[in-house]
Amino acid sequence: MNYTILALIAYILWTMLLLLSLAGFRTFYNKANNRKSLKFDASGNDVGGFGERLTRAHANCYESFVFVAGPMIVALATGSAAITNGLAIYMILARLAQSIVHIASVANIAIILRFVFFLVQFGIAAYWLILLLQKFA
Repeated sequence: MNYTILALIAYILWTMLLLLSLAGFRTFYNKANNRKSLKFDASGNDVGGFGERLTRAHANCYESFVFVAGPMIVALATGSAAITNGLAIYMILARLAQSIVHIASVANIAIILRFVFFLVQFGIAAYWLILLLQKFA
């Protein structure tokens, strides 16, 4: 089984689910608040609380795509998925966990936990890049 492909698909599906949730939330928000304008601030700070956290969790997924998915794409493109397969599931689990914590809370402990999940992703990506560089240098 190619865990790299599964992790990439999961990442893309997760980002799409967050986008769909955000669209649904904003539609509901407009109806509930009798808003005429369909414009929203990209930061989400105009929809408050949950809406802002959902907006930022979604944005964080596409902001992190390059370093989270990039090494997996390079590995697949170069026939090197053996490098990423072992940690691919952990990568996507850390990505999902970061988003879920982001949506759930902005308490200090949640922010620290979110950062830990970010560091897991960053560390795995750095490790993969080192292995890929060693292979092709």
